[in-house]
Amino acid sequence: MAKKYIDIMDTTFRDGFQSVFGGRVLMNDFFPAVEAARDAGITHFEFGGGARFQSLFFYLNENAFDMMDRFRQIVGPDANLQTLARGINTVMLDTGSRELIDLHAKLFAKHGTTTIRNFDALNDVQNLEYSAQCIKNHGLKHEAVVTLMDLPPNCFGAHDVAFYEKTLRNILDSGLPYDSICFKDASGTSSPNKVFETIKMARKLLGEKAHIRLHTHETAGVSVACYLAALEAGADGIDLAASPVSGGTSQPDILTMLHATKGMNYDLGGLEIDKILKYEEVLADCLKDYFLPPEATQVSPLIPFSPMPGGALTANTQMMRDNGTLHKFPEVIKAMQEVVVKGGFGTSVTPVSQFYWQQAYANVMFGPWKQIAPGYGRMVLGYFGKTPVEADSEIIKLASEKLKLEPTTLNPLDIADKDPKKKIDVWRQRLEIENIPTTEENIFIAAACDEKGIAFLKGEAPLNVRKNEKKDEYNKKGENKMANGNYTVVVDGQRFNVSVFEGDVQNIQVAQPVQPVVQQVPAQTAPVTPAKPVYNGTEATAPVNGNVWKILVKEGDRVEKDQQIMILEAMKMEIDVVAPISGTISKILTEPSKAVEEGQTLAVIA
Repeated sequence: MAKKYIDIMDTTFRDGFQSVFGGRVLMNDFFPAVEAARDAGITHFEFGGGARFQSLFFYLNENAFDMMDRFRQIVGPDANLQTLARGINTVMLDTGSRELIDLHAKLFAKHGTTTIRNFDALNDVQNLEYSAQCIKNHGLKHEAVVTLMDLPPNCFGAHDVAFYEKTLRNILDSGLPYDSICFKDASGTSSPNKVFETIKMARKLLGEKAHIRLHTHETAGVSVACYLAALEAGADGIDLAASPVSGGTSQPDILTMLHATKGMNYDLGGLEIDKILKYEEVLADCLKDYFLPPEATQVSPLIPFSPMPGGALTANTQMMRDNGTLHKFPEVIKAMQEVVVKGGFGTSVTPVSQFYWQQAYANVMFGPWKQIAPGYGRMVLGYFGKTPVEADSEIIKLASEKLKLEPTTLNPLDIADKDPKKKIDVWRQRLEIENIPTTEENIFIAAACDEKGIAFLKGEAPLNVRKNEKKDEYNKKGENKMANGNYTVVVDGQRFNVSVFEGDVQNIQVAQPVQPVVQQVPAQTAPVTPAKPVYNGTEATAPVNGNVWKILVKEGDRVEKDQQIMILEAMKMEIDVVAPISGTISKILTEPSKAVEEGQTLAVIA
């Protein structure tokens, strides 16, 4: 009896990169691994979309459409190249208008895409209908998604098999076109038994011919068990990644699943262990210079209590490293449970996972519910669609007060269509003002990435890639290189044992303090700390590390106590800077786009 063929999608170059490196991998560095994957017999790849669309413009100074074209050239015309879209958000920062959603499908079809996996984090099927039609209109395959996660302990009302059956029936009743159905668990928190019962339910409802897939992450440690449960229940496809961007926050490794299914009646994509081993060797060599965050390789038993998706976890911790707040990570994860419960149980997947994270971050940094993250607030107010259960009434009231918005039940697409900033003509005019060619690609880049998209198109985008420092770069800087071995160093009079090894940052051993030795140390002149300027008035300071996004007042303006005077951008969220007293703005000490540190004086009020 022939083994059942299971379609394997290789997520290495999209979700794998996002889950481990926050999407920050340069195309020329990883293209040799794409060739190796092709030579290993892989024909189904996730190669773009989701957060990997914006990351190229935000951090890599690369054009995502160019990357997609070159990827297609490498793998050939017959490979199934898949991207990820967020329903009415597609790959944008916010809900798109109907014309931008259609442009997304048109451009992704033009640049090599075969299939678009299309999900809504709220499981609001209304948010899938229009984008699904656009995808099919432009000749692409549409993979409709039901998003999964487990609820925090003692929580009920959504995310059980009955809820997923209701969502799937809503998809079928809507009549939206689809070629396959995927159950997507971005946080990897669903239990194997729930996965088994969900896939079994879907098979019964959809019939034997429907293509059913499961997507999950290893973050909570149960992904392989979930995949085996899905296969037993009748799934036709699963998603896997290649080492070193597999496991941990990413998908299970291809080799791991080949091992897990030994002796079972499944043919995983016709893949052969020896060929996959060679592919993974090439990939490891391609990525050897990249800093591998330790949290990306870990399985966390606490994730089901949060839950934080693997693809968002490392992106957030990397931003916390940038902002100098990584030490707050455990507190933010702990704070997420309350945020999820009070937010209406939207699935913790982009963009909702980012809303959860931003609100938890704000609750930790500024005090519980002192600020409402704009995305979280708009979600509970209904501006992204209907949450699985109604959000907490007090939080809805607070969000309405803080954001000065009324709750709504309008179709989010109708709201977006009325927004001038979401019109193609408006972005075309902006490009003309900036003397940027008004191609459809450039219009979409600007609309999807806002000011960071404009900066990229003007050649002003930063390059922010975390690579381990190489030996020749040490020498170029003229720094003295210590030989391998154990050393004792003195810092502020305290001695530490330090082990030094040649290689990447993962080989550096943590310095350990040793007992102080009585020894005469030459006197040193203490560094002189510049005196902090004294201003004649009350200072408005930065509440966190971030960048100045908007300055809402000017010198000479009269302001009231607690009036918003500036907005910072930190952790992909807007942070208010408010006037500590009523008075007149006597000085503004910063400017838009400038990086500021927590406690830094931004304005003075007399």
